[in-house]
Amino acid sequence: MSSNTRTCVVTGASRGIGSGIAERLAEDGLNVVVNYRSSEGEAYDVVDRIEAAGGTAIAVQADVTDREEVEGMRERIHDAFGPVDVLVNNAGITVDRTFKNMTREEWDRVMDVNLGGVFNCTKVFYDDIKESDGGRIINISSVVGQQGNYGQANYATTKSGLFGFTRTLALELAKSEATVNCVAPGFTQTDMLAEVSEEVQGKIRQRIPLDRFAEVEDISGMVAFLAGPESSYMTGQVLGINGGMEW
Repeated sequence: MSSNTRTCVVTGASRGIGSGIAERLAEDGLNVVVNYRSSEGEAYDVVDRIEAAGGTAIAVQADVTDREEVEGMRERIHDAFGPVDVLVNNAGITVDRTFKNMTREEWDRVMDVNLGGVFNCTKVFYDDIKESDGGRIINISSVVGQQGNYGQANYATTKSGLFGFTRTLALELAKSEATVNCVAPGFTQTDMLAEVSEEVQGKIRQRIPLDRFAEVEDISGMVAFLAGPESSYMTGQVLGINGGMEW
């Protein structure tokens, strides 16, 4: 293994935007860690696709809400590749309900994954990122964090919380020349969107000036830019990849 090869962890990378990011970063020559919680088969499918394309990847199980599991993931990564240079905090869940009907347990579940998981992963890999030559933290938020969305008070709160986290970490890591940025995708063609009715999809599309949903490649391309050397003077930013939606 070349000591010059950079290593990236993508949380929640077994499908959707996460798998697209993992595959794109592997194309760019990074060692990629495909993190998953329960979708083992899908995670190994991502690894297979990366290896078939000539890249290098491993799948590592860890529930991001469990600090000990994340620390175990770090040990496996260090054994395989050495320290981590790029952390993509992508893992997230939705538990949708109007606030009037939302239970505290439904609120806490989303907080635990979408913010607690980011805390755990960033804490565990912080020293690696700080000591890397050009460390990168890339937090995956959502246009919902910028606009709000009916029935998603918990999800919107976590996704907007990443903005403050991103800016603060950017300030704290600046002396080490590590950067911290946030990508806020709009509505993207994934399994999650496919579950939304055609009628609702049509209403959403009316609010998008480019009149289409994002492809996963639209998001992974921006993440690849942020993970690479061309973005070294960009930090603390929230980048809306949303087809021109206002917020």
